[in-house]
Order: sequence, then C-alpha cells, then structure tokens
Amino acid sequence: MKKSSSISRIAIFFAVMITIHFVTSFILQFVPSGIQPTLVHIPVVIASIIYGPRIGATLGLLMGLFSVTMNTLVLTPASYLFSPFVPHGNLYSLVIAIVPRILIGVTPYFVYRWIRNRTGLMLAGMIGSMTNTVFVLSGIYFFFGNSFGKGIQHFLGLIVSTNSLIEVIATVLITVAVIPSLEKIK
Repeated sequence: MKKSSSISRIAIFFAVMITIHFVTSFILQFVPSGIQPTLVHIPVVIASIIYGPRIGATLGLLMGLFSVTMNTLVLTPASYLFSPFVPHGNLYSLVIAIVPRILIGVTPYFVYRWIRNRTGLMLAGMIGSMTNTVFVLSGIYFFFGNSFGKGIQHFLGLIVSTNSLIEVIATVLITVAVIPSLEKIK
C-alpha cells in the first residue's frame, strides 16, 4: 500500500510539473524579454517538504530527465547545456541537468525539518529554488564557461539578477501558501 501511494504521489506531482512547464512555455513565448524563469521546480520543493527527501529526490530526477528530453527534442541555443544528445553537449550536460534537480528534492526537506514554522517554510522555498540556480549556474560556469568566452560573467549575472530572483519569489510565495493546506490533508 505504501509503495503504491508513493507512486501515485509522484505521478500527481510529475503531472503538475509537466503542466507548469507547458503552460509557462506557452505564456512566456509572448513576453518580449529574454527572461525565462523556471517554475517547474516548485512542485519538487513542495513534495520534498511534505513527503520527504526520497519522493523529492525522485521528482527532482524526473525533472532532470524531463529537461534532458525537452532540450534534446526542442533545440534552443542553450540545449547543449542540458542534453548530451545535441551538438556540443556531453556528459557534463547530464550532470547539469540532473544533479541540481535531485538536490532540489532534498534540501527543502531538511531546512523545514530544522525550522518548523512559517520562516522555515520561506527558507525552505528559497533554499530549494537557490539550490537549482547555484548548482546549474556553477555547472555551466565550470563545465562550459570557455564556450561563452569573456561573456560568461555577464550571462550568469543576468540570470541571477532576473530569472532566479523571480523564481525565488514565486517559490517562496507558493510554498508558504500551499504547504499548510497540504499538511492538513496529509
């Protein structure tokens, strides 16, 4: 019974992640800026806090595999950073696509377990979102920094000052709004 309930929870959260991906991709194509925040990690953060690091890490792995799949099927100028199956991609692409996403599913759980109040929820959401940002951008810098030439610092600075700020705010707001209700249901 427990294994089947874990599988169903993972399936529900993964369905939400896929829906978020396609809805935000559709909406953001009409936004004229280059800002493309990722909101798919929010269900991973929430599942980690509610159901623990095992389910969170599993969803993070699925998020990473989904990223590899989408970057393989839908080519963008940055696809090689997340897929080894496109030109210029390599095994480091898998590391960048998968490892940070698994960690998204682990870190919020331990932060919230350490501080079990509203502040802990806010910190867990922030740390979960920043886990993705820090590890993905660090991987890009260390593994592919040379391919950007001297513009890598500008590129990473732009992402940190725009995308990741939006991602952190959205993650914190949604986490604080959703977790109390889910804890009552659980």
